Amino acid sequence: MPLRLGTTAAGLVTGYVADALFGDPRQGHPVAIFGTAATRLERRMWADSKPRGAVYAGLCAFAAVGLGVALQTATRRRPFARFAATAVCTWVVLGGRGLADEGAEMAKLLEAGEVPSARQRLSHLCARDATTLDSAELARAATESIAENTSDAVVAPLFWGAVAGLPGLLGYRALNTLDAMVGYRSPRYREFGWAAARADDLVNLAPSRLGAALTALCAPLAGGRSRAAWRVWRRDGGLHPSPNAGQVEAAFAGALDIRLGGTNSYGGEVERRARLGEGRDPEPVDLRRAVRLSRLVGLAAVVVAAVAAPTTPWGAAPVQSIGVAAGGRAARRSVDNSAGARPAVDNSGGTR
Repeated sequence: MPLRLGTTAAGLVTGYVADALFGDPRQGHPVAIFGTAATRLERRMWADSKPRGAVYAGLCAFAAVGLGVALQTATRRRPFARFAATAVCTWVVLGGRGLADEGAEMAKLLEAGEVPSARQRLSHLCARDATTLDSAELARAATESIAENTSDAVVAPLFWGAVAGLPGLLGYRALNTLDAMVGYRSPRYREFGWAAARADDLVNLAPSRLGAALTALCAPLAGGRSRAAWRVWRRDGGLHPSPNAGQVEAAFAGALDIRLGGTNSYGGEVERRARLGEGRDPEPVDLRRAVRLSRLVGLAAVVVAAVAAPTTPWGAAPVQSIGVAAGGRAARRSVDNSAGARPAVDNSGGTR
């Protein structure tokens, strides 16, 4: 019975399994619906202003977190409903299956020498300008995206689901989606998207470092090197312009004995990034290894989340009435059915 893991933990595991088996919902994806609504709001609110952008980001994030709080509250005394809501929300906010499939497809195209098709396909992974990229640069771009999005699309949602339950799952995905929409340093979004980008940086500080640590731990299972992953992560993780992306990219570079970083173009603006790692430039075979490592990191992350969730205030099991205590007040107990769990009866109206 899944509830033996604890309600939220069981929901996170079930949602992870659903993503691994089925990938993203094919129609009516809630993240796409959120993105459409956020785009419409942006058209009404846009101004070349940081305060205006902060209000926009706050409204969008508040809506997502508010929905999570409403679901969390509505299922407070309904453990199976809490489990089901957590499983569904975890499924729709994770992107591990889609990420792995895109990485595998890119590797397939590059191995077949279909560079023009690979250039078009890269847009499914990142917003980098691929017009002039050759096979080697495409392999590097895809590998960097696999590394970064292992944290953004898998580790971070599970982390926030364990720490903050349904509000954490939905709130994190809202901020991450906003960053992808308006967080670029383009003329239009340099000011308006500043708050969304900084908020995304903040909520990814801990998950990105957890992702890097899990990368190092999982490296041998993907044919990589754990010690090199630790060393390169600690040495090069801070060289990236993002406070978070560089952490996992550096760990992947060390684990796979490749070199990431270099010159990238986004919307006509060129960025020259420091090199991460000390190996050779990535090849299509390394992209396949990165996909394998990404899957292993995701599996490790869901194990960590399942273990941690029952210990956090928002991830703990709901409570359920078990009768009337002295004084006419309902006594309540935790409905966590994990082995060895002892009911905690609190006659003061709260739970322990």
